[in-house]
Amino acid sequence: MSQIELQKLRAQQRLTSVSESSEEWISSTKKEAYGAMEHELSKLLETSPPSKAEFWKKELDGFKHLFMRFLRTKTAVDWKKIDLLSEGIVTPYNELNHAADSEIQNLLNKLVVVKLNGGLGTSMGCKGPKSVISVRNDLTFLDLTMQQIQYLNRTYNVNVPLVLMNSFNTDDDTLKLLKKYANVRVEVHSFCQSRYPRINKESLMPVSKDLQNGDLDAWYPPGHGNFYEAFNNSGLLDKFINAGKKYIFLSNIDNLGATVDLNILNYIHTDPKHPEFVMEVTDKTRADVKGGTLVLYEGRLMLLEIAQVPKDYVDEFKSVNKFRIFNTNNIWADLNAIKRVVEKKELEMEVIVNPKHLDRGIDVIQLETAAGAAIKNFKGACGINVPRSRFLPVKKTSDLLLLMSNLYDIDNGILSLSSLRSFPTTPLIKLGSSFDKVNEFMKRFQGIPDLLELDHLTVSGDVWFGKDVVLKGTVIIIANHGDRIDIPPGTLLENKIVSGNLRILDH
Repeated sequence: MSQIELQKLRAQQRLTSVSESSEEWISSTKKEAYGAMEHELSKLLETSPPSKAEFWKKELDGFKHLFMRFLRTKTAVDWKKIDLLSEGIVTPYNELNHAADSEIQNLLNKLVVVKLNGGLGTSMGCKGPKSVISVRNDLTFLDLTMQQIQYLNRTYNVNVPLVLMNSFNTDDDTLKLLKKYANVRVEVHSFCQSRYPRINKESLMPVSKDLQNGDLDAWYPPGHGNFYEAFNNSGLLDKFINAGKKYIFLSNIDNLGATVDLNILNYIHTDPKHPEFVMEVTDKTRADVKGGTLVLYEGRLMLLEIAQVPKDYVDEFKSVNKFRIFNTNNIWADLNAIKRVVEKKELEMEVIVNPKHLDRGIDVIQLETAAGAAIKNFKGACGINVPRSRFLPVKKTSDLLLLMSNLYDIDNGILSLSSLRSFPTTPLIKLGSSFDKVNEFMKRFQGIPDLLELDHLTVSGDVWFGKDVVLKGTVIIIANHGDRIDIPPGTLLENKIVSGNLRILDH
């Protein structure tokens, strides 16, 4: 061996040694972190009242398992191992067979509808569960969901139950609200998802030191990926399996497009591949570039979220040309398969690290999982590319404006785009910060404008709308700082820019 080759070999050995020692160091620090967490959780459990000790042990054991996965796994994927989907993994909705009339009753009697009801309306300035925000004609998300399922139960003489997965933030309020539906023909069940401790970003230790001090800020609901275990722990999974139910349809309660679809239900029941898990996806637009997408990773179907993408590849991930679909979080799954993967501890959902800043000045992290990430743990899992109409989430008041307007018709709790609209796309609406909170938003509209022929609306600043306003084409309304614009009752604005100051005073 030459002198140069010998030097190269020694250099390589040094690199390998450094790499191995750094890996050993990382491994040992992770073990220390896990050991310290175990110790802290044991101390925390000792503060539980005896009557709740079993409950808290189960919760903290669940968190401990999640924390271990967080320490073990890398947050970013290896981009080189990602492949685009092969043919047949995602089926276009229009290729599904229609459910035969004679089979509909049988299919629906096998179904359980689950709505994710853990979110608060705080981002839209509301107190309490988001599901109680009025969407249309004083009807809330929960009212519309009840109407939809009652319609199915009455029309087909079936019993499709509704299950609400609440969080500790929404559980008490939701249970009180459910009393008003006593005479509705819907069998309603609810359960509470887990309550996990927020951990200090620096020390990776729980913020809470006592289970009895009522410090809600120290706890969080760990994302909708917690559904499978929490559903099983609630006893409802066994109850429905024993009652002959076979499938669940899971979706966010604020997605008003997520209604029971008989063609998808028929597909799950009759497809020869017997898919245990079906995710509804839809085509990406520029507004959805951050949405999770389906890919093949190391040969397995996987839901890829933007948080898992290495920084250098984020633009590629957002590409509408390369990744053309995104997850709607409308999920259909087999109840017995859920039972199997939970009991055999086969769920390997990627851990999402969600940083938060508490009012007390502490930076914390929440470890969460997403329900769709379980797709890789089910046999025959696949996607269905559904129409955009099945994805109508309400995240901001601009979404609320669309749904409250004449763009949508409502029938038995189901919203559909008005037949009077000439083209099937919805307008792009951007409302300024004055409209962020629902109460302020409602005050600024004496009546919801006619949006049937609107393409694009941008509103910024102190703007107020009178009754019977009609907006067409592209409309931009900008009130500069210190100015106010009142759009008079009955105004028609078509392809107009309105700026400056326009006041209408009573006299």
